[in-house]
Amino acid sequence: MAMTSFIIVVSGIIPIDELGSVIDLNVILFLVGMFSLVSLAESSGLLGAIASKFISRFRSVSPLIYASSILFGFLSAMAVNDTIALMGPPIAFSIARTAGIHPEAMFLLLAFSITIGSVMTPIGNPQNVLIAIQSGMSAPFIQFMKYLAIPTLVNLLLTAYIVKKIYGIGSSGLELSAVPREEIIDRRDAILAGAGLVAVITSLVINDALELAGLPHIKERGFIPFIIAAGIYMLSSNPRRTLAGVDWGTIVFFITMFITMEGIWRSGILLPLLSIVLPEKLGEIQGILSISLLSLALSQILSNVPFTKLFIQYMHQLGYSGADTSSWIVLAMASTIAGNLTLLGAASNMIILEALETRMGVTISFIRFAKIGCIVTATNIAIYIPFILAINALHG
Repeated sequence: MAMTSFIIVVSGIIPIDELGSVIDLNVILFLVGMFSLVSLAESSGLLGAIASKFISRFRSVSPLIYASSILFGFLSAMAVNDTIALMGPPIAFSIARTAGIHPEAMFLLLAFSITIGSVMTPIGNPQNVLIAIQSGMSAPFIQFMKYLAIPTLVNLLLTAYIVKKIYGIGSSGLELSAVPREEIIDRRDAILAGAGLVAVITSLVINDALELAGLPHIKERGFIPFIIAAGIYMLSSNPRRTLAGVDWGTIVFFITMFITMEGIWRSGILLPLLSIVLPEKLGEIQGILSISLLSLALSQILSNVPFTKLFIQYMHQLGYSGADTSSWIVLAMASTIAGNLTLLGAASNMIILEALETRMGVTISFIRFAKIGCIVTATNIAIYIPFILAINALHG
């Protein structure tokens, strides 16, 4: 992204004086704030302690597999999927060792669950952040939960079932002595991190409720996590360590991605392909299917975050507005679930794969992931789309 953004600016596709308007500060500050809070939660031992306490409550393998899927999904929904992708492999490995199952099964469940769980909130992954902020939809946190919470829970359970069946995982007992005992490292920082994450979610929900009620509210939602994190900095034991734990690589990626995708948009190079599948604003069912198809396919080529940034602009050009809530929800769902189709569909997959290869000497082949990913993705889509249509019908 850095190289392509450099080429786009040097070639004059985007004049350097226009870069300030191209980079969405709302999104950037949202990510900085969320990554800061999650950094504090991780360094204080809060996330590890939650996972350890969770695992130790189970006595047999089958319930643990289902519960692990829900745990990974929930953490991803509330703490950004890439962060859980970083801390998840050691937990997945511990579960595999404790349950006596093939590590590949748990690593795939981790990848799938992280992707699925992150679908249901606008803070679960970067592409949802983009949609929540740039689509113009009202009350995004409430809308995401209304459309996506129930089918996400169903998909987390179904995905665990699919993995169990494929790998022949039974219901044997657990070796509890193998469960790693993660403890809180810094109690004050853990409390601050937990309070900060709760404050962000509560503030976003209250802000959405105020908007729905027609009352004064914060329009620049991306500033909310940043302001809360800024207050937490002053109270934490080591603010520099918290800032160092922020995923600055992702922040730089987003800055350069905004430039690159704007350059691609202005060049018009992808418009012919987009217009074949979605030539105009379509009716509900046809539009939902077209958006899903484009999201699943092009996310494998561009990856889901760059695709989403580009497609938001395309949808606006076709006349989609903030009032077309279900269309934006489908974009969020399909561009995210595309990560379950192949390893290339989501950055979180590559983060997990890198951790497996460098830390544990284990790998998952592209073909192996895709074979199981096709089944999981088809199942996910088959649950999400009818549910979204049903919600539309109920509120239509």
